[in-house]
Amino acid sequence: MSKLCSSLHRVFQGNKTQIGSANSLADQYRQYMSTRFIFLTVLAMVILFTLLYDLSEGPSSLSYGDLLKGLWSPSSLPISQQVIIWDIRLPYALMAILVGASLGLAGAEMQTALNNPLASPFTLGVGSAATFGASLAIVFDFSSFGITQTYLLPIFAFAFACLTSLIILGVANSLGGSIQSVLLFGIALMFGLNAMVGVIQFVADEGQLQQIVFWTMGSLARADLEKATIVAVVFILCLIVSLRNSWSMTLLRSGEEQAQSMGINVKRLRVTTLVRVSLVTAVALAFVGEIGFIGLVAPHIARMMIGESHRFFLIGSTLCGALLLSLASIVSKSVIPGLVLPIGMVTSLVGIPFFITLIYQHQKRHSL
Repeated sequence: MSKLCSSLHRVFQGNKTQIGSANSLADQYRQYMSTRFIFLTVLAMVILFTLLYDLSEGPSSLSYGDLLKGLWSPSSLPISQQVIIWDIRLPYALMAILVGASLGLAGAEMQTALNNPLASPFTLGVGSAATFGASLAIVFDFSSFGITQTYLLPIFAFAFACLTSLIILGVANSLGGSIQSVLLFGIALMFGLNAMVGVIQFVADEGQLQQIVFWTMGSLARADLEKATIVAVVFILCLIVSLRNSWSMTLLRSGEEQAQSMGINVKRLRVTTLVRVSLVTAVALAFVGEIGFIGLVAPHIARMMIGESHRFFLIGSTLCGALLLSLASIVSKSVIPGLVLPIGMVTSLVGIPFFITLIYQHQKRHSL
């Protein structure tokens, strides 16, 4: 009888241990989820604050009261203030957030698809390809197709960005995914495309040359609500598709063999991902020009704060990209009073030191 009681006691204690372990895992999972939700919520709130601050910045000072009143009830303000808010500052500030979010998403997916922490639309030449496509649309007359310039630019930019992404994918596969080799190829491709843009600039007239230079410098000055709406629609559609593939992308990040063992067609996943990256990059850059380093920096910040689970990582990267470009927009209007710097200059000045640091850290890790 005593043996039976002792056995029952051990079983009971074992069940208690298992239940306690299960509860501990459940608590850890809840903490994991809540921490990431809190981080994403804080990021979204900071972006909202930077949006309002960006709207208030400019030669014509607007109080936050007038700004909120103008956004909620435009007719309550004078016509001049309505024009400043709705026709100038709101498209500018919204485009900064949308383009930053698009580039953050593109960078995150490109780094995962190519298994390359230094990959981004800028460093691998996809941005330069979009610039080349847009330059062709600017200089040569394609009006016979019955498509306006507003839509021709993103179409040509997408076509060349997509072609470049597929070339990079082919090189990555043939070189066995070597980070240094793919990066060097992308840089060489970027210089080659920039040289071809230079040839197009040489044959362009004065007006066309001005448009191409605007593209290469990167500027939000020509943003309007129609263009912001186009970028927003493409970004939201691409984000939805990306989130549907988040589990597959997380598995791919953990290793190609593991992803294949779980029934994922890795080749198809990479191709569809790079096509999506090309689309969201081309449409984002089609209206503001070439903006570098956001697609490189934002994913690394999100990865450090959130981790590799793509259902959080993709959203975190888009929010980090939106915040970075919104802050760059504020800086571009604040450095020199009365003058708005091209936003591409601001992101490059900040991004170059970060890029050098990433290369140094990666080389140091691999030399150990």
